[in-house]
Amino acid sequence: MKLKKGYRLRSLGQEFILVAEGLDAVDFSRMISMNESAAFLWKEVEGKDFDAEMMTALLTDNYDITRETAQNDVAALLESWSAVGLIEE
Repeated sequence: MKLKKGYRLRSLGQEFILVAEGLDAVDFSRMISMNESAAFLWKEVEGKDFDAEMMTALLTDNYDITRETAQNDVAALLESWSAVGLIEE
């Protein structure tokens, strides 16, 4: 899978938001807030083919969490990204 093009990750202090690029695409009700680890994953997979296993490995390699926790977090994140149309299969 790949991330849909046309979005830019922005940091606002210690928070991260994902916004659509271009003035025609601005819809403030569709901005997506991300925590640090979700933003990390976005940056790591942006422009690449990826899968849940790759994202799980990124989390366990960079955060002090178990594989099971990483798998659950990745599944929830992918579900939320998919629900708002951020993933292309």
